[in-house]
Parts: sequence; structure tokens; C-alpha cells
Amino acid sequence: MTMTKTLTTAKRGDTSARYRGSIGDTVFRGANYLLFAVFAVLCAYPFYYLIINSVSANDISALGDVRLWPIGFHLSNYAQVFQLPGLPLATVVSVGRTVLGTTLTVLASGFLGFMFTQTRMWGRKFWYRFLIITMYFSAGLIPVFIIMKTLGLTNNFWVYVLPFVVQPFNVILAKTYVESMPKELQEAAEMDGANILQVFFKVYLPNMTPILATIAIFSAVTQWNSFQDTLIYITDQSLYTLQYLLYMFINQASSLAQAAQNAGGNLGQIANVATTQTPTSIRMTVSVLVVLPIIFIYPLFQRFFVKGIMLGAVKG
Repeated sequence: MTMTKTLTTAKRGDTSARYRGSIGDTVFRGANYLLFAVFAVLCAYPFYYLIINSVSANDISALGDVRLWPIGFHLSNYAQVFQLPGLPLATVVSVGRTVLGTTLTVLASGFLGFMFTQTRMWGRKFWYRFLIITMYFSAGLIPVFIIMKTLGLTNNFWVYVLPFVVQPFNVILAKTYVESMPKELQEAAEMDGANILQVFFKVYLPNMTPILATIAIFSAVTQWNSFQDTLIYITDQSLYTLQYLLYMFINQASSLAQAAQNAGGNLGQIANVATTQTPTSIRMTVSVLVVLPIIFIYPLFQRFFVKGIMLGAVKG
């Protein structure tokens, strides 16, 4: 009888512990969901703010009264922005540098990462250290500009691509990823008569998809968002990028705001100027057009991103 009571008490204790544990787990999960939901809203709101201001009435948007939902909904801003001089050509330049630059960066990072794992490569350790040291030391803006000018890269489309082809961080990721792959793959290919290029392109490259997708994301975001190289090296308007045009629009909007303040602070006057020039609407609309393409890139590579960055960062 005593043993039966003891077993019954033990079962009740286990049930109570499991019940308390399930409640604690539910509360913890709920708190996590709430925290990440709030964080997601905070991250998404700036993009939402750009969109609702780009489709709202220009005079109201210029005064900063659009915060939670569109007011005076219209899409004419997008039609007007597409007619801005230089925008179509700037789009072609930005897309071209992103596609070409990302492709060359991915190939160069993968190949160098593979070659730095080859013990028979001449001066392998020296060249690897020579590459890594560039992460910590830079010649500076003026020497780099002189080099680019001497090489004939100023006012040249290739100034957008060539300086970004070899990135030490990307090479380190690729090298570490290759080191985690079994050496038997190369040995088997070489036994079948494959040379070093065939081993890379036919054996290793197809199996490096996760890390190459990760590098592609890094490179595409860098290429698409870059505007300082246009500011420094380019004076030919036919080579302007979307980001540089956005930079100019922001400067124009700031100048217009200063002019409105000098007008005496009359809100009606400021609203009329903003409605006529629409600096805010142009800035918001161009920002949406510039940001949206790069946002859509990440979902395409997201399934490779976590695996690639983990395997490429930690050997083993």
C-alpha cells in the first residue's frame, strides 16, 4: 500500500513538473516570438515609410505628415521618376556593374580559395599572407586615385569592377570551405587524368554552391550600394550609377529645404515650393526603386547563406 502511494505521488510529481515545464516553454516561446516580431517591424518600417511616402500626396509628404499609411494615394511619382534624365542609363550601369562584378568576384574568390589549399602552389604561404595583409593596410585615397588614373580607369566602366574582384575576406571564406571538403575528390579526379583547372571547374566549383552564394550576396550588395567610386573616379554622366543619382537628389533636397527656411518659415510657402519641386517625393521614389532590387536578391540565396557562412568561417 505504501509503495502504491509512493508511486502515485511520484507520478503526480512528474506530471506537475512536466506541466510547469510546458507552461515555461510556452511563455518563453511566446516572449521570443513577440521580441522578434517587434524587431522585424522595426527593421521593416523604414522601407514601409519610403513606400507610403512615395505614393502619397507630394505636398503632405514634403511636410512630413505621412507616417503610418498613405495619404492622397497616387502613382504618378513613379511615372515622373522614370522620365528623369539619366535614370535609365544609370540603371543599366548599376545592373551591369552588379552582374559582371559579382560574377568575377565569385569566380576569383572560389579559384583563389581553392589554389591556396594546394601545397604544391609556388609561394603559397607568401601570396596568401600578402593578400591578407591588404585587409589591414591601405594606401589612402590620393595614392589609389593616382593609380587608377595611371591605369586609365578614371571615367571608365571597369573602375566599378576590377578593384572589387579580389576581396581578402571572400577568399578566406572560400579557402576555409574548400579545406572542409574531402581531399579524395581531387585525388580521384587527378587519377582520371584531370588537370588543376579541370579539378576546380568540374569537381570543386559545383560543390561550393553554399559559400559561393554567400560571396555573391556580399558582392552584389556592395556593388549595388556603392556610390563613392562614382564620386571619386567618374565625371562622365553616362557612367553615373543609380546610387550616385540618389546621392545627388538628396543633396538637391537639402538645398531646397535650406532655401525654404530662408524664405521666412511660412509653412504655406514651404509647402508650395515642395509641391512644385517635389524633392521629398523624388527622393523617396528613387530610394524605393534603388532598394527593392537588392532586397529581392537575399531570398534567392537565403537557403545557402547560413550553411555557407558557417562552413566558410569555421574549419572542420
